[in-house]
Amino acid sequence: MPTPTALIPLQGPVFRGLWLAWLAANMTMWMNDVAAAWLMTSLTSSPVMVALVQTASTLPVFLLGIPSGALADTLDRRRYFAGTQLWVSVNALLLAALSLLGVLTAPLLLGLTFVNGVGLAMRWPVFAAIVPQIVPREELHAALALNGIAMNLSRVIGPIAAGALISLVSPAAVFVLNAVLAGVAMVLILRWRSVRSTSPLPGERFVGAMRAGIAFTLQSPRLKTLLLRIFLFFIQASGLVALLPLVARQMHGGGPATFTVMMSCLGGGAIVAALYFPRWRSRFNRDQFVLWGTVVHAAFSALVVLVPEIWVALPAMTILGMAWISVANSLTVAAQTALPNWVRARGMSIYQTALMGGSAFGALLWGQVASWTDIRTAVLGAALFGLLALSITRRFKLEGDAEIDFTPAPVRSLPQPAVPIGPDEGPVMVTLEYLIDPTRADAFAAVMQRTRQARLRQGALSWGFFRDAAQANRYIEYFVDENWVEHQRRLERFTAADDELRLLRLAFHIGTEPPQLRRYIAHSMRHAGDGFGS
Repeated sequence: MPTPTALIPLQGPVFRGLWLAWLAANMTMWMNDVAAAWLMTSLTSSPVMVALVQTASTLPVFLLGIPSGALADTLDRRRYFAGTQLWVSVNALLLAALSLLGVLTAPLLLGLTFVNGVGLAMRWPVFAAIVPQIVPREELHAALALNGIAMNLSRVIGPIAAGALISLVSPAAVFVLNAVLAGVAMVLILRWRSVRSTSPLPGERFVGAMRAGIAFTLQSPRLKTLLLRIFLFFIQASGLVALLPLVARQMHGGGPATFTVMMSCLGGGAIVAALYFPRWRSRFNRDQFVLWGTVVHAAFSALVVLVPEIWVALPAMTILGMAWISVANSLTVAAQTALPNWVRARGMSIYQTALMGGSAFGALLWGQVASWTDIRTAVLGAALFGLLALSITRRFKLEGDAEIDFTPAPVRSLPQPAVPIGPDEGPVMVTLEYLIDPTRADAFAAVMQRTRQARLRQGALSWGFFRDAAQANRYIEYFVDENWVEHQRRLERFTAADDELRLLRLAFHIGTEPPQLRRYIAHSMRHAGDGFGS
């Protein structure tokens, strides 16, 4: 039988192995969250402390998202990914030991949940960067949907396994199993043989890599739109999830089994939706997915707390899972296509920071609202917030503009400099001189505005555009790179979209020769001597 479209990426052995590692890694996350959340309800009755379990789990992603993306773009991704699983395994063993000894307190549980979240913060960007490298572009939608299936399959299996172990043994057994699963994931990752970069340039420095990632984001209108929308959606979505242990307790006959089954239904709905994505995407665009997913999520969140019956809650949680994955997957695919490979981990780490920041902030916000009022009011408030945020952001479209083609484009190598230049010497200033028909000056200025964004996305420190006061048709563009090696690195980041933009600029140039290009290296004043004011 032919393989269903949604499962085609699993035919590739590399993606299949890493997908299984991702499944195991996410099972550890959900099992830890379930065990920690339920254990917290036995350590304290405070709604704020229960909600803070999710905050402690997701806050590290908000705090460490950008550094983790820089590391994933500059270090060996295979070893880095495996190291994150070792971190999670050691933390799980520590949680198990403290729980068995009976010395685990509410603040200590929050602290170790935070440490576990550090492992999540470090692993997500590297996996997000790996996937587009190992699957063809036409399979990216299906591959990312499969990642969502792994996340939500773990959301189904993890809570069920955690609930069974909590009921039959103790929360410590959950932490022991987590350590084992994290070890399995580490072995699967180490079996992958990644392809190392062949660039002759030295690796990027950590701080410079973070700066380049932030600069790219600031100059990408599409990515900034996605960051805003994912942040607001997860503030909404965190309301029910953060308070779900307490919602489950308030159900008629509610208990640990109720909580785990509700979590499982949430994940099961997401899996069903992900399998149908290829069919649905032929009928709906991303903006429609986000619109209706947000509305459905708000409506069924309200239903769960307004009718506290398990027979209502379970199908409602299933539909909630379908709505959640529809919004999250649509925004994530849009973010992946808005990033070139050289900055993908950093860009996705910033995206992850917005996502988890919204989740952490939302958990804290709705937990505090619940402590001031009650659980029902907090969840209804989250639903209303989602509808309000949707009405405000609907004008920021995900589709409509053509996606930028970030396919790497070959560029000519730099000419041999006439003076010796070390790799760290700089800054480097580049100037280009254009001769433009004055009647087309406004159209050329529009192209140069796009050029400004492109230069700064590539890593330039500054950019400027000037008109010659003595010659009406002469224009000068300049931009500055940090040093000589960063100037060379920027040329490696040249894409098909940059090449298209270069041709647009050349179409305005009326000189008989190409635009004159000059490169300048900053001159050191350390040995200027008497020539400067002595």
